[in-house]
Amino acid sequence: MSLKAQITEDMKTAMRAKDSERLGTIRLLQAAMKQKEVDERIELDDAAVIAIVDKLIKQRKDSIAAFEGAGRQDLADKEKAEMAVLTAYLPERMSAEEVATAVKAIVAELGASGPGDMGKVMGAVKAQLAGKADMGQVSAAVKAALAG
Repeated sequence: MSLKAQITEDMKTAMRAKDSERLGTIRLLQAAMKQKEVDERIELDDAAVIAIVDKLIKQRKDSIAAFEGAGRQDLADKEKAEMAVLTAYLPERMSAEEVATAVKAIVAELGASGPGDMGKVMGAVKAQLAGKADMGQVSAAVKAALAG
């Protein structure tokens, strides 16, 4: 079953269970998916759905930081709950060691050295690790690999 079909099934299950918080988050995800399909006139595959989920999770993280900074714990908790629902649609994430190993291999393969090659390395890394690793963690690993 594709990830898109799984999300639709989860929405139906949440409707039947009258789980309004989960249902709202899934509808938000489906709206983002539909928007992408309409804008680009494409049918989303699993990789594209994972990219959308990643983007929505990043937005949640930014919102949580802003809400906690403003002392609005109630809104931060709501964002955390949405983030938990969205995280379920991501594949298993790579560990920091796995990310560092993959980045070092790509740096060696490209023959990159120094911070000037950061863009070239990030492009290659993003293509290979998209959806499998947190891009913030990947960026830090690339900086470390190019510095040392």
